[in-house]
Amino acid sequence: MKTYEHGGQVELFAKELNCKIDEIIDLSSNINFIKPEVNINFNNLDISSYPIYDKLYEKIAKNYKIKPSQMELFNGGSSAIFALFRHLNLKHCTIYSPAYLEYKKACVNFGYELRTINRFENMNLPVKEKSLVIFVNPSTPDGTYYDFDNLMEYWIERNCTILIDESFLDFCDGDSAIKYLEKYDKLYILKSMTKFYSSAGIRVGCIVSNEKNIDSLKRFEPMWKLSTFDSNYLQAALEDNSFKRISKAINAKNKLELENILKNSDLIELIYQSSANYILAKLKTINARQFQEKLKPYKIMIRNCQNFDFLDDSYVRIAVKSSNHLSILKKALEEIC
Repeated sequence: MKTYEHGGQVELFAKELNCKIDEIIDLSSNINFIKPEVNINFNNLDISSYPIYDKLYEKIAKNYKIKPSQMELFNGGSSAIFALFRHLNLKHCTIYSPAYLEYKKACVNFGYELRTINRFENMNLPVKEKSLVIFVNPSTPDGTYYDFDNLMEYWIERNCTILIDESFLDFCDGDSAIKYLEKYDKLYILKSMTKFYSSAGIRVGCIVSNEKNIDSLKRFEPMWKLSTFDSNYLQAALEDNSFKRISKAINAKNKLELENILKNSDLIELIYQSSANYILAKLKTINARQFQEKLKPYKIMIRNCQNFDFLDDSYVRIAVKSSNHLSILKKALEEIC
């Protein structure tokens, strides 16, 4: 049975190796290793009052070139997913897979009839009319960016409700599905702020749609979902005007470095071209669990992708990190061959 486990369990890994957390090289987590410049004295924040989100809405809306009334904030991307599934209350869901595992979990929890379409084989299979369609772009765990104009036209013809997950779009120059908002009423777009802005501990996710859909969604949401700390941190991160440009450039450079390391390893059979900050690789002679064990002496974590649909125990995901960490990975791969 495939589970919904994720990467990034650093504390458990450090405990297993009996070492400090900061000794771990976490290549399993797809959180940006570049951090924005955040100048906040959290001791001076007023936490005696309820948080006000107006400025945060304005900054996020400006960042994505939408209106504040076209978005709703949530306590992380996963919370946004579950809230939307509950709100839509549809019968059928099609996930273009492999995909973020929380979608499958939400389908099961809310009683949706689930169908998965293998992105690697045939994306042109029929979709049930009036169903919920989930498409992650760039995808996970492979990071492929898709130009899905033809699919979008087909989904619209089938009168589907569409959710496009753009959690990793900030890492590339691909177009956002936001351009379709005026064309189709039943379109929702997920933005997870934690991935690109290197803030997994600051739980902020965002659903973008037309104003009518957002008004309807808001009616079922609590008034305060984010803490003052969450709100102020992300506001400060969005004020770092050079962060997006610098982060994308460094990630692109280091991803090329990671690609070369993997291509030159006898352990790797195939790597997938990625537009995100991680690379999916197929192992040649050992399975993912064996690979993880061989990396433990180097205190390196990687993501076993066996629990993704249509993947098996020969697939691993490796995140783009600092050149120093990648050089340690290179050394490890050379020594364990």
